[in-house]
Amino acid sequence: MTSHVTSTPSRQDTASSAFDGGSRAPLHGDGTVISVKQLSKSYQIGRRRSRADAGLRHILEDAVRAPLKWIRGERKPKLNTEFWALKDVSCNIRRGEVVGIIGRNGAGKSTLLKVLSRITEPTKGRIEIDGRVASLLEVGTGFHQELTGRENIFLNGAILGMTRAEIKRKFDEIVAFAEVEEFLDTPVKRYSSGMYVRLAFAVAAHLEPEILVIDEVLAVGDAQFQKKCLGKMSEVSRGGRTVLFVSHNMAAVSTLCDRVIVLNQGKIVFDGPTDEGVRIYALDSQAVAQSRVDLANRTVGRFGEKRYACLQTLELLNSDGMPSTTLQMGEKAVFRLVIDVLRPSDNFEIGIVIGNFQGVSVHCLVSGWEGLHSIPEKGLHSVEVELPSINIFPGDYQAHVWIAINGQYYDDAVEEALRFSVEEGRVNAHPTYFSRYSRNSQVYIFSRWTVSKLGSRVLLQHSLGKNGV
Repeated sequence: MTSHVTSTPSRQDTASSAFDGGSRAPLHGDGTVISVKQLSKSYQIGRRRSRADAGLRHILEDAVRAPLKWIRGERKPKLNTEFWALKDVSCNIRRGEVVGIIGRNGAGKSTLLKVLSRITEPTKGRIEIDGRVASLLEVGTGFHQELTGRENIFLNGAILGMTRAEIKRKFDEIVAFAEVEEFLDTPVKRYSSGMYVRLAFAVAAHLEPEILVIDEVLAVGDAQFQKKCLGKMSEVSRGGRTVLFVSHNMAAVSTLCDRVIVLNQGKIVFDGPTDEGVRIYALDSQAVAQSRVDLANRTVGRFGEKRYACLQTLELLNSDGMPSTTLQMGEKAVFRLVIDVLRPSDNFEIGIVIGNFQGVSVHCLVSGWEGLHSIPEKGLHSVEVELPSINIFPGDYQAHVWIAINGQYYDDAVEEALRFSVEEGRVNAHPTYFSRYSRNSQVYIFSRWTVSKLGSRVLLQHSLGKNGV
């Protein structure tokens, strides 16, 4: 098996490496900066690391442990188990594109970024990169733990091929963006994970790489900093630079990216417009829609200590009181939730969040808003939430459910608990065509429209409520 990875240096980027094929002409006339052809990456399971995947520390560890294993009579593991993290991946990415790479855990997203960032070698295939790459893949990647924040800024700039003068010119911007000025001369091993990520992103984004590679590591930062990062990535792309962005946050992907690549089991299953890609990812990530779901043994997407209560089941009923996965706009619907109360409290809040597959919350139903705060007895309880009229636009949705105590922390919560669809329906006495506007709107709100000629009496008045005329 062979691999070939080449890179066109930019400005001072002339350092040689196993991935650097030397200076070349531009990849293509269409502005392509990354060309991936039949890329594959395999790992051997149950055997020692290959030298391509092992650092010096791992090689030394193996050398020390080998005699001890021989004395204990430990045999070498079998060498015939092979796992393909990537398999025949091919794509071209052009200058200035912001490309989201999405997929379930284990789909191969991070492996692809590590190969593109020249952190690990591919097993076979070919990659051509035109320009220097700055990567933010994992907390701890790219920084020397014993060096201070200031020293790491200069180190990373040097690795990217920048002169000291260039780094100094960007230095104040980096420090201001990262908000770590007070700790600039402290070794980064003393930093919290949030501080670390703030500085690492600031360095990667401000040192003018032609290609910026960002993994899910941004999830470590707080909401305000994530918003700053998304704004900076948008600014980077407008400047003609390329951004590769891996995230499970579909709202961020939809906002930032104009193209997505969906990976599944190491293969590309979709490469195209963001909306369609996010939809495919959502359908792949979810179980088949069910009107009633068992939550008692659910572990994926679940969090909370379950000290006061435990979610058991969630069911969706239509206007006829029958279990259903499809509703019509305007019809009555009921969410029926069964919870096991372990510790009665006067400060219960139960919530159901209705969201779309782009990660956007469309509406939130909270028991406390309607005056329900107390469940006084232990044991199983059925809680019904009635919606007199479903007024969300046609489309596919998912319900997230939670139990909170004192309105401060989640005692039990399950994300993406139940999937359902909404179809076109009548919400008033007039013909409607809501599906035309589903891309721009999510919720229908009753309103009254009046038309009058200036200086005269009212000519027309229409109410869009159920009994409107």
